[in-house]
Amino acid sequence: MFELDSRLNNDCHFICDLPLSRALLLDNEQVPWIILVPRINNIKEAIDLSSEQQLQLHHESAFVSNLLRELFSPDKLNVAAIGNLVPQLHVHHIARFKTDPCWPAPVWGNIQPSAYTDKAAEALLLQLRSKLSRFTLSAN
Repeated sequence: MFELDSRLNNDCHFICDLPLSRALLLDNEQVPWIILVPRINNIKEAIDLSSEQQLQLHHESAFVSNLLRELFSPDKLNVAAIGNLVPQLHVHHIARFKTDPCWPAPVWGNIQPSAYTDKAAEALLLQLRSKLSRFTLSAN
């Protein structure tokens, strides 16, 4: 059974499960931030996935990137798999704006947590689930 790192579990809202990955919304309203976590235990690097899984992760990542562009029209997309603090493989997808609190610096260590209100989180999660269901349907 898949186990999500406790830090990701505590810092994120569950969006949905894609064919390979769990999609999460980081609980920080300052920048739209989706994290994909392949639902495979004990994986630290993308190269630890099979070739088929790597391709699937790439497709899911591209879909999420396009979704962020569609919904938020960011100035830049930041996509990264760092994992220094949380070793479980996870890929960050962040919509960046010239007006965000730490532009043009990286968000890591430069942006303060600011949780979504319950109402704002529910509305965004509903929208994200609706859009991400298109990927799930197109993958079948």
